[in-house]
Amino acid sequence: MKSHRYILEPYKGMNTRYRCPSCQQKDKIFTLYIDTETGEHIHPTVGRCNRESNCGYHLTPKQYFETNKVFNYGAESRKANWKTGTDILCVKHTSSIAIDIFDKSRTSYDCNYFIQYLLSLFGKNVTIELLKKYPIGTSKYWKGATVFWQIDTHGKVRTGKIMLYSPTTGKRVKEPHNLIHWVHKAIKQPNFELKQCLFGEHLLIDKTKPVAIVESEKTAVIASVYLPQFVWLAVGSLNNLNAERCNVLKGRTVILFPDLKGFDKWSSKAKELSHIANFVTSDLLERKATDIERKQGLDLADYLIKFDYKDFIQAEPQAIAPTPAVQTMVEVKAIKPPEPVYNFSRCEKMALNGSKWHKEIAELESYFSIITLPTQPVKLNSCGTITDCSKFMESHFETLKANNGKRTFLPYLNRLQELKQIITEKYN
Repeated sequence: MKSHRYILEPYKGMNTRYRCPSCQQKDKIFTLYIDTETGEHIHPTVGRCNRESNCGYHLTPKQYFETNKVFNYGAESRKANWKTGTDILCVKHTSSIAIDIFDKSRTSYDCNYFIQYLLSLFGKNVTIELLKKYPIGTSKYWKGATVFWQIDTHGKVRTGKIMLYSPTTGKRVKEPHNLIHWVHKAIKQPNFELKQCLFGEHLLIDKTKPVAIVESEKTAVIASVYLPQFVWLAVGSLNNLNAERCNVLKGRTVILFPDLKGFDKWSSKAKELSHIANFVTSDLLERKATDIERKQGLDLADYLIKFDYKDFIQAEPQAIAPTPAVQTMVEVKAIKPPEPVYNFSRCEKMALNGSKWHKEIAELESYFSIITLPTQPVKLNSCGTITDCSKFMESHFETLKANNGKRTFLPYLNRLQELKQIITEKYN
């Protein structure tokens, strides 16, 4: 049987169990990983919370090493320094794309199908602003293809993802197969060591806004128009949400917007990554989706484009003189978005009209101040359980008051109203 170098510390009494860095329970319920060659703990955060039903925190040695940019950490790839008794860790060099290749791609937008689709949704001025914000290029690999460049916080171009979209529907072309390729492969750059980063990572220079993460690059671009109060980033796929990519988010507030079918996986990931940032998983799509939409696996952009983006923002973005490359864009006849598939709630209409929820918040505060809160966990809905009602209410009221009337934060109001209904029906 193969032995592992890093294992969870065997139980030898309560002195081998610790306080969880995530849930901070006073009980010693946290098991640390140890290095079997030295018997030492790897780090105070590298371990698993044994109270998984309530916390679920689990940071593996591999995730920790990736977060801290330590590679080739297996025993077979380590070199011993016999004089000092320490190990020399081999760190891989991260490759990048030459800036002139990046610059040359940012033209011929009249031939770029994805840009034509953006023009049909938002018009010329907004599309120009998007091209100034997000590094989007044009590729000749396929006719009409788009390049979504990945630029890290140091300004290095890690690589570019080449994709093909329909200019009328905005959907990816998947026939005869998924049309996805990479710039570093297309240009056959030798000895290329790929290390991806978040699409839009360069925008993290803005530290005044919370961060929102979606799966696809297209969704991040579109959502940034409807909900500009966030810094919108994309991981590229459901499975790309990991510690290595998210390490640049240290200390930030991050809202995850998974596609339908991805809520459970990203909710679990949010707990695993809680040592990096304050992750919250939005259940907006889970609450709104029909059975058909769930099967289709729709994403946030599929819902947003059903509405006029002007209803979501206070004012039109200021027009800035376009670059010569952007001036070559052609006008595309606008495609009228389909009608909404559901009716707005009263609070949603208030948010769209710029009204605030003072009355609703006051009523909820009054209600919770005169009732006895349940001490046991409360199942709020199919997507979550409240383990501590007092802390839940405190954080939700604080968030609501700081973002009163902003439609993005409507789920906080909805959850408090759901809790009120459950307590009224079951506990009082």
